[in-house]
Amino acid sequence: MASRKYFGTDGIRGVANVEPMTSETVTRLGMAVAARLRQSLGRPPRIVIGKDTRLSGYMFETAMATGIVAMGADVWVTGPLPTPGIAFITASMRGDAGVVISASHNPYQDNGIKLFSRAGFKLDDKVEAEIEALMDAPGLHDLRAKPEEIGYTTRIEDARGRYIVHCKSTFPDDLTLDGVRIVVDGAHGAAYRVAPSVFEELGADVIEVNTHPNGRNINEGAGALHPKGMCAQVLTHDAHLGVALDGDADRVVMCDGNGQIIDGDAIMALCATRMLSAGTLAKNTVVATVMSNLGLERAVKAAGGQVVRTQVGDRYVVEAMRKEGYNFGGEQSGHLVFLDHTTTGDGLIAALRVLSIMAREGRPLSELAQVMTRTPQVLVNVKVAKKVPLDKLPAVKKLIGSVEKELGEAGRVLVRYSGTEAKARVMIEGPDEVAIRARAEQIAAELAEQCKSA
Repeated sequence: MASRKYFGTDGIRGVANVEPMTSETVTRLGMAVAARLRQSLGRPPRIVIGKDTRLSGYMFETAMATGIVAMGADVWVTGPLPTPGIAFITASMRGDAGVVISASHNPYQDNGIKLFSRAGFKLDDKVEAEIEALMDAPGLHDLRAKPEEIGYTTRIEDARGRYIVHCKSTFPDDLTLDGVRIVVDGAHGAAYRVAPSVFEELGADVIEVNTHPNGRNINEGAGALHPKGMCAQVLTHDAHLGVALDGDADRVVMCDGNGQIIDGDAIMALCATRMLSAGTLAKNTVVATVMSNLGLERAVKAAGGQVVRTQVGDRYVVEAMRKEGYNFGGEQSGHLVFLDHTTTGDGLIAALRVLSIMAREGRPLSELAQVMTRTPQVLVNVKVAKKVPLDKLPAVKKLIGSVEKELGEAGRVLVRYSGTEAKARVMIEGPDEVAIRARAEQIAAELAEQCKSA
């Protein structure tokens, strides 16, 4: 991944109107995607384009469509729709590829492009590398369609309704949300209309917050990135729980009726233990990333299952699930993938699974969440001037080794660079939160200094 020019761990991402997120580059990306598909299919491809609510989304939607139709492919536009909704539309309407224009949880000044296959899965690294090479190939423009073969763009008018029906179909037919009061925080993002509708149509009393996007307020003090606002609203309205989505609604953070946050690990523990009991967890295994809390492993193991870990990124969770035949996995951040129902992280479907457990068992989320006891964990993010490989930073490696020896089997240390930002992340788990925080900050400071001088 380090040698990539455009693609990172989750597509292409950057500041809007600054390379690589310029309309010119996105047009070339559209051309490369369409040209590759047309060559492999032997016919004009059909490509779905959706977006979140950022101001720059309109510019990139037009640029992407321009590149695609120039190569003789057709474009189906959904408008603002969650990332999992675009993946669903791509697969269900037999599109040949899906394009999501979103920078997920980043501020509105950023934007990005994520690509999905015709089956609704994110493209693997190999395919992205091929597309990237074609973007800069001298002969790309020679592949443009003849005047009579230029593609067209059309809008899928009922895309939102189709996705709402899909989400509702994952909720058990014999259950209802009648009498359940839910605070839904849409983060002024892609789910600002679909999220309230899904819960309301299942019978819930919904209190909407942060569902009025203006192009500039996506994720701003709202949603899964800032769940305290949701928690406060739950207490204010005496709600049973809260659901906070991020900008493109592929992840969720919840809170119980007491305003206590329930993150992705806790949701995985709750859902996995119930799936184990019902015999529906494939190979009795949950797929998590290296960031997930040790408490998740212990909860799943106590219920008779196991946790396998991947590198950070829901795409890698899904790749492991598909390769090994697992059907449930996710990330601490709230990317949760129920492969029996969706092909990527889906905040709405994850929330519905939790709600179905509450309805089935007649127990509050505060009680259900006790299935997992969290090991103290701290995460320190530090800006770095350069992402120097850790094996070239002996002082940092020595410090990490010292902390690992100190913790023994009672904890662990994880240091990695962000795939989407100029940051390093230092995560430590251990029995004493004060002590591990001090150690994490010590490693972060050394890392910042070494990267600065490298």
